[in-house]
Amino acid sequence: MSDTILCETRGRVCLIRLNRPEVLNALNDELMEALGAALDRCEADEGVGCVVIAGSDRAFAAGADIGAMREMDFMDAYKSDFITRNWERLKRFRKPAIAAVSGVALGGGCELAMMCDIVYAADTARFALPEVKIGAIPGAGGTQRLPRAVGKAKAMELCLTGRTIGADEAERSGLVARVFPAEALFDEALATATTIAGHSLPVLMMLKESVNRAFESPLNEGLLFERRTLHSVFALADRREGMEAFVAKRKPAFTHR
Repeated sequence: MSDTILCETRGRVCLIRLNRPEVLNALNDELMEALGAALDRCEADEGVGCVVIAGSDRAFAAGADIGAMREMDFMDAYKSDFITRNWERLKRFRKPAIAAVSGVALGGGCELAMMCDIVYAADTARFALPEVKIGAIPGAGGTQRLPRAVGKAKAMELCLTGRTIGADEAERSGLVARVFPAEALFDEALATATTIAGHSLPVLMMLKESVNRAFESPLNEGLLFERRTLHSVFALADRREGMEAFVAKRKPAFTHR
């Protein structure tokens, strides 16, 4: 396994740390492929109910590795299926994922955070899509996910200027769910992940799929998907257990079935 990421399991939560500190966790092929492999393992492991993706105190990720990209031409990017080939594994990950962002999340690092379901930020966190400053554009979903998170006007300003924003502005804009003191970020992310992972895994996966459908469908289609998904939960043992536990005023014992 590559040492560009570090994995640790705590209960039903898998912690995945990006680990290229010498380049502020710049995202290269080796790291993204290692991250994809870790997500494969987490998805296959029924003992994992949620993942937390983090970097270091200085950097969640400083973006794509420009040194590895600067000699590429169009055919290099096209034939290698650049980004699509190995960056989008997180987008397809079916279990809940939390980004715990401390320090910088720039370019691809910001895009990686936005692929997660929840973004928590330290008060030291800084976010930007600065690709315009090097004659490029965001290419891992930045121009698509950012408007959905913060609205067109804010996204357009951030993309066209490359301006960096702090954690408080990111929270006000809707990019970040919550902001914590830097020293508390990891514990808070772990606590939320532990709470999430304590729920029924198939229900969590259905919830994630339903919320994501809201960004990809007209309202009526999204409502129909939600309704049919609700109907399907009545086939789950966990649904019966959850309702019986509620009536009996006890804690449910989910079996993730």
